[in-house]
Amino acid sequence: MVTTPCGPLCQFIRDPKEIASLYRDLSQFPSLSSVTIGPDVTTQYGGRYSNIYTEWSQRDLDRNEQIRFCRQYIVFHDNNTIVYSGACGNGCEIKGELLSRESPSGALKAVLRETKNEKGENSQFLEVWEKNRKVKSINLTALDKHGKVYEDEQFGCLSWSHSESHLLYIAEKKRPKAESFFQTSTKELGTGASEEEDNAVSKPIKGEQFVLHEDWGEGLVNKSVPALCVLDIESGNISVLEGIPENISPGQAFWSPDDTGVVFVGWWHSPFRLGLKYCPNRRSALFFVDLTGGKCETLSTDTASVFSPRLSPDKCRIVYLKCEEFGPHQQCCQLIMYDWYTKVTSTVVDIVPRSTDEQFAGIYTSLLASFCWSADSQRVVLDTVLRSKQCLFVVDIMSRKVTQLLPKGTPLGSWKLMAIDRDLLVVTFSSPSCPPTLKVGFLPPSEKEEEMTWVSLEEENPILDIEWSFKTHQPPQEQENSKYPGLGFESILLMPRNIPAEQRIPLVVHPHGGPHSAFVSEWMLYPAVMCKMGLAVLLVNYRGSIGFGQDSILSLPKNVGEQDVKDVQLAVEQALREDPLDPEKIVLCGGSHGGFLSLHLIGQYPGYYKACVARNPVTNLPAMFGSTDIPDWCLVESGIPYSYQAAPDAAQWGDMLNKSPIRFVSQVKTPVLLMLGEEDRRVPNKQGLEYYKALRAHDVPARLLWYPGNNHSLSKVDAESDGFMNIALWILKYLKE
Repeated sequence: MVTTPCGPLCQFIRDPKEIASLYRDLSQFPSLSSVTIGPDVTTQYGGRYSNIYTEWSQRDLDRNEQIRFCRQYIVFHDNNTIVYSGACGNGCEIKGELLSRESPSGALKAVLRETKNEKGENSQFLEVWEKNRKVKSINLTALDKHGKVYEDEQFGCLSWSHSESHLLYIAEKKRPKAESFFQTSTKELGTGASEEEDNAVSKPIKGEQFVLHEDWGEGLVNKSVPALCVLDIESGNISVLEGIPENISPGQAFWSPDDTGVVFVGWWHSPFRLGLKYCPNRRSALFFVDLTGGKCETLSTDTASVFSPRLSPDKCRIVYLKCEEFGPHQQCCQLIMYDWYTKVTSTVVDIVPRSTDEQFAGIYTSLLASFCWSADSQRVVLDTVLRSKQCLFVVDIMSRKVTQLLPKGTPLGSWKLMAIDRDLLVVTFSSPSCPPTLKVGFLPPSEKEEEMTWVSLEEENPILDIEWSFKTHQPPQEQENSKYPGLGFESILLMPRNIPAEQRIPLVVHPHGGPHSAFVSEWMLYPAVMCKMGLAVLLVNYRGSIGFGQDSILSLPKNVGEQDVKDVQLAVEQALREDPLDPEKIVLCGGSHGGFLSLHLIGQYPGYYKACVARNPVTNLPAMFGSTDIPDWCLVESGIPYSYQAAPDAAQWGDMLNKSPIRFVSQVKTPVLLMLGEEDRRVPNKQGLEYYKALRAHDVPARLLWYPGNNHSLSKVDAESDGFMNIALWILKYLKE
């Protein structure tokens, strides 16, 4: 059990004002979004230092928005040891910046900025900064060469050419204007414009204004056809690259080693697009488009999914991640390497069937850090899930050896790589009782990774009255998966500390969504506030979660609604036996597939749970199939292979219904709070509405909260804060009863 210094005895907080105050206090801890390591600087006295530029995001409850701010740090070093480090002043809010990237030399910085004019209309500018002045400001909106620039992690990029003369970015491809069949053009009105002037302006297409333009689904709404765009810094000219296949959506692009072309990931969007966010298992390949001849060639296999390519410092190799097309959305990935000059492709890290030594269980991520190579281009640093924590690893590309970068004595929690440059690593660390903090260190020589030492750039702010621990669970023989036997799973238990010996704590059970994701031992706002209220929280990583090997992931499809439900119940019953928890005060809280499990649990174990909260839950798999951006999910998790031509038969529709929580709604006795996003494309809100009406029909206490402008994540500041207060009060109401 991870503990913190002694404090006052645990108190059970019920007053809404006190709960709101707790939430306000803990919501102020920011999260780190990006890090840039500046060039080495040598002082007149021979000392060396690097500036570290960081960007953070933080909830502002009063302004009802996520604000972004920057803060700089300085690190004095001797190329392998930190001599001194610290912050340079306080943070400063960033206004309007969507993307930013320093040039390779650090002499220039590119910024994509969005502004509003007096009419409230948005315009995008691409700026170039040099030292303390802005040397270029290009109004992209006014130029009208393309649509909005993509700033998301899935497609977006802002890449400097190695010569620092050009900038590469992704934007929505310009679409011809459309108008009604009955709209009269200016030529027809007789304005006197010449034929040449009329032809110079692209004529709107009649009757096309209501044609559907598919986008890439949840979290990528209105992003349909991305285009590769290049800005010539000196002339200010912008060109949209030609030669990209019409059936490919390009993204995650960067310049080839000699600046003669662009390397990018291309996702197939025919015959139609499927939701892409959190779904890296879509058919894609690594491409190269030659700017001199316009030829586009494929650098990788084109029958799987590849993503997150990263060029080595010596510009000789590209590493990228690869997984199978379709199947579970999150899978164990391979790390693949492509040699730019020999054209040889090799596997550096393969899929791991299951974790045996608890030192490495495979790669589970959809995005490598932007800079992840060692200075000698021989090693790659990455973070990935290992059981119920996020860990740092270094991979030797020649020996294929994978080594953990967390030596003995390292604080227990989760670690994420933000950047590495000239072997200076910047990472973020957090735990369920410690908000995110920044650490730096130099990558030790190969074979000496156990000597890794970390230096904090600022003081940590541990929450003194939260303790937490990992719990290991092994299903009994009758619950074993016959195809994948012997699989265990874990959970993370948060407890208020200093519990009196006679006291029993109410328990909030929280299965994660996905289902192929995981809770890791990191800072989480909702569980932390609940724990401060005097509630215990059990975060369950049932079989099917990532971080335990590919076998665990593959064990769940066809068994949803059964294996995962029994795993959660097993974890709860084990926690009740081992910890000071009140068996009469257990509640459920889950979102998406976690909501699916929560509703299954109250249906399959009637009366066991005193209250339930479900955020955008899956309730009816057959009904979801035709309305979600991820129809493949409904089939795959039901054990039915997916293809674009998939058309389930009557028996398969029945199987899907049998795996749905709606099947058990007549047995439910637990009061249910449903929280739905109006703009959810992943689990359409009709799922929750149907279940809500069914509860009402069976006289089960139910309440429904409807959040306009929110998608599947319900992450807008007002929805998130209102949601927590309603969750807390719903739980307290029925614990009291």
